[in-house]
Amino acid sequence: MNPVDPDITDGGAPETAPRHQLYGRSKGKALRAAQAARIEGLLPALAIPLDRLGAGPDRIFARPVSEIRLEIGFGGGEHLAAQARQNPGIGYLGVEPFLNGVAKLLAAIEADSLDNIRLLRGDGRDVLSALPEGSLARIDLLYPDPWPKRRQRKRRIVDPAFLDAVVRALRPGGEFRFATDIDDYAGWTLVRILPRTDLVWLAEVAADWSEPWDGWHRTRYEEKALREGRVPGYFRFRKPA
Repeated sequence: MNPVDPDITDGGAPETAPRHQLYGRSKGKALRAAQAARIEGLLPALAIPLDRLGAGPDRIFARPVSEIRLEIGFGGGEHLAAQARQNPGIGYLGVEPFLNGVAKLLAAIEADSLDNIRLLRGDGRDVLSALPEGSLARIDLLYPDPWPKRRQRKRRIVDPAFLDAVVRALRPGGEFRFATDIDDYAGWTLVRILPRTDLVWLAEVAADWSEPWDGWHRTRYEEKALREGRVPGYFRFRKPA
């Protein structure tokens, strides 16, 4: 992977235009009976409406937590569940529009009795807007849809408005972490972040972006990418203290 791929054009769409339309599917194949039962029985206790975030996300957990992290588009929830198991004192917010992914994560939450995860269905940009300023210690955006065709690139979630929202929601010293297996998306993201002064890329050598960060848990999507010969990149950015 070359993280500074020069092909960063967006197909002509202005990036500063308001953009809160979700593309792609919100539901896949029919849920199995156990999955449907968890959606009906477990999800209501864990799902958080956006208007509850304004008072501070730490108030939505049943016990005190040391900090709050957000994962945008958690897919099947493998990484999010692993993080919650590794760090029981940290509160995790997960947002995902795909119902089948939510069902998979609920199974992990139930199996491991994870009480430090709360869920939102929908658009991560809306969640960022609803959160108080400086309320998050970390934001993870892992393998977002790359929308690889030139005419589709305006759909990519990483744009100046999204990055502004990331910076607003992060506390000073907080991190934004981004992973992708698409060279063009890595270059696209770096070109939009490197000119900024409110997010600092933490890489000093190639291993800092070519190898996963500590605590990384491989997702099903990443396993598929590796099988198909795509090389992931792992990028960490910090909001200056």
